[in-house]
Amino acid sequence: MSSKTVTQTLNEAPLGLFHLRAVLTAGMGFFTDAYDLFIIGAALVLIKAQWHPSSAMIGLLGSTALIAAFAGAFIFGRLADVFGRKSIYGLEAAIMAIGAILSAFSPNVLWLLIFRFIMGLGIGGDYPMSAVLMSEFANTKDRGKLVSLVFSMQALGLITGPIVALTLLSSGINPDIAWRLMLGLGAIPATAVILLRRRMPESPRYLAQVRGADKQAALGLKNFAGTEVGIVDEKEPTRRLSLKEMLSQGRYWRLLLGTAGSWALFDYAYYGNSISLPLVIKSVAPHATDVTSIAWSLIIFAVAAVPGYILAFMTIDKIGHRRLQWLGFLIMGAAFGVIGIVPNLTHDILPFLLIFGISYFFAEFGPNTTTFVLSAEVYPTSVRATGHGFSAGVAKFGAFIGVFAFPLLVKALGLNGTLTITFVFALVGLLLTLLLPEPSGRSLEDISPVDQTPTYSKTGS
Repeated sequence: MSSKTVTQTLNEAPLGLFHLRAVLTAGMGFFTDAYDLFIIGAALVLIKAQWHPSSAMIGLLGSTALIAAFAGAFIFGRLADVFGRKSIYGLEAAIMAIGAILSAFSPNVLWLLIFRFIMGLGIGGDYPMSAVLMSEFANTKDRGKLVSLVFSMQALGLITGPIVALTLLSSGINPDIAWRLMLGLGAIPATAVILLRRRMPESPRYLAQVRGADKQAALGLKNFAGTEVGIVDEKEPTRRLSLKEMLSQGRYWRLLLGTAGSWALFDYAYYGNSISLPLVIKSVAPHATDVTSIAWSLIIFAVAAVPGYILAFMTIDKIGHRRLQWLGFLIMGAAFGVIGIVPNLTHDILPFLLIFGISYFFAEFGPNTTTFVLSAEVYPTSVRATGHGFSAGVAKFGAFIGVFAFPLLVKALGLNGTLTITFVFALVGLLLTLLLPEPSGRSLEDISPVDQTPTYSKTGS
């Protein structure tokens, strides 16, 4: 067998069980992120009835975890590049578990805001960790599929939340207790993440390319994957790009504008609509009960969103990561535009749900998946978690604005006017996508070289 470096082995490895283990380990974190972020939408319906918060306070309750995620993604992303991925594996999940448990015991709105903020720090930290963990263990051919599979665990989190809410409410549990159970149950998958992540080795790519520890990287990969790794006499080239060096180069600002900008615009639309979805249903069908509005939310997630996630990971490497993103922005934006422009569409539940469902499908089969994937591919190994963390952090700030502003905008402009703004944001997100290279079919090292300007198109696409 010819001698290979650790990086060559990872890039050329056929799909194996160790890839599936990495998907599960990274994906459980993302399942927890999704459950914790989106369950607040169902809980808010009950919290509103118990504590009668103002529209501004409803926006804060829905968005506090997102503004915390903004900070957590920055902090943990940078720490993972400075101290190594394994130093952060599991730590962010512990913070999520603590925040979820404390949220369940909140005595009032103020304490709930504080505890959701704590949990949000862990959620933000998990974004770069889940993405980078998988992208650095993935092979070149299937990287998009594998990272998308991790992200598709969000679909399970999306539908688990409404199922938990419906189960608790239909069981006759006191609504004041039901919302506490909804929030507190997020600690269970977070605990599983802690156990899985602590058993993961340090990223072999990080060890070989940043620390120059080729033998340690090969041993860790062999123990995790059962793969024999031949180390060539000449070590892999290593270089640690400092944050100052990264921010002094225009090409990284271009990448950050493309990844963070498009992701923030998407999250403004997506989280504003998703977390407020039970409230959206209420505005379209004002006589619907709490159970009915949550049930409609579950139907939208299950019928429109889940197939979008599945089709995304099945086809992303064939279609192209960047191409799928702008295609999704285009059709998702068009759906929002139709809702915003067509008179009375927001007063007829079935046509509204049909068009809204199309927007959800192309959100998942598009930028909701690809923003996560692209941010884990286009930066060099030494600043990959930093770049992804920065992008995810800015995105969660966009999500915070969307969730906080959504009920206020609906009150001021109506649902039509609010979704017209979302339509404009989707078009701008499409344009920012064009700043990024096409990573499909290319190794991480080819996409994100440290010492030369990356090629911005594989085939002119």
